[in-house]
Amino acid sequence: MAATDFLNPIKGFGVTFGMMFKKVATEEYPEAGAPAAPRYHGRHQLNRHPDGLEKCVGCELCAWACPADAIFVEGGDNTEEARFSPGERYGADYQINYLRCIGCGLCIEACPTRSLTMINFYELADDDRQRLIYTKEDLLAPLLPGMEQPPHPMRLGENEQDYYVNGPELAKTQQEAKQ
Repeated sequence: MAATDFLNPIKGFGVTFGMMFKKVATEEYPEAGAPAAPRYHGRHQLNRHPDGLEKCVGCELCAWACPADAIFVEGGDNTEEARFSPGERYGADYQINYLRCIGCGLCIEACPTRSLTMINFYELADDDRQRLIYTKEDLLAPLLPGMEQPPHPMRLGENEQDYYVNGPELAKTQQEAKQ
């Protein structure tokens, strides 16, 4: 036993004694929630095009990339009478099981259309397991002014390439024409 080993407990008690006189920082959570960092990745969101059509084309790449097998996607075929996305397919059934999700973001990286992103919302705890399986309706981004609830025909172009290549310019031109 070294000569200074007997001082180690005294050093530890010194830290405890020093903390006794510091002001206590109390978080008033959940009454006053703390804002998340701007780049924090929390809950997933399925994004929309500027006219309201869904960006998800039902390719299932996000489900294949998920190491926890937390995502289920079933693609459906668009028709001229019922168009949900600009492509020939759309995500007919989309679910994320937050009991399994590890928040790694690999699904975001795998998405070719930038349909799936993560937002700052971080309060995902619940006492009911069924409510932690988010469906497509829970994950879809809200409709903004100027958007129309799908199904509807393509408004920003003739084909899906117009949406993915020229989409932002077409949306801007369409909004300027309305004003």
